[in-house]
Parts: sequence; C-alpha cells; structure tokens
Amino acid sequence: MKAKRLLLLTDVAGVLDRVGQLIPQLSIEQARKLIREGVISGGMIPKIEGCVEVVEAGVEAVVIIDGRVAHCVLLELFTEHGVGTLFARRVAQPQGAHV
Repeated sequence: MKAKRLLLLTDVAGVLDRVGQLIPQLSIEQARKLIREGVISGGMIPKIEGCVEVVEAGVEAVVIIDGRVAHCVLLELFTEHGVGTLFARRVAQPQGAHV
C-alpha cells in the first residue's frame, strides 16, 4: 500500500512519560527503552509493539491519538502539533519529555 502514516485511534492521550506528560514523538529505540524501564506498561505495550511492526514493515510513522478528543483526526491531520504521540523509526529527542 505504501502508506505514509497510520492513525491508531485509541482511548488514551498517547504515550506518557514518567511524570504523566504526553511524549509528542517517540522512536523505536526510545520506545523499547521505556518498556524495559516500566514507563510503558500494561495495555500500551501491545500498541507500541504494533507500531514497531508497522514502521519496520515500511510505513513512515504511526500516530497514537485519543479518540475521546473531539475532531482528533482533523486536529492530527491539519494542525502543526497534532494531538498524540508520533511513532517513527527515528525522531528528534522529545522537547521537555522525561523519557
């Protein structure tokens, strides 16, 4: 399909750091580290494993977005900052995140 981005619509804000703040961007390496450290746990682990699989299969990025937010897909597609966590093979170090 050569998809550029997969939107993973869920019931969480995205990936949260140690202090409960949203991590706007996350790489495969950073995600694996956060799983090892227990920051990513429970039901978020299969979501992240799915993201890894999709990105490794060639999709440019996955965005985990909160379906409880009104117009979340439109906000993700048409705003500069989006509303969830962008998951990609490599990303810049998240600004201000405690990862």
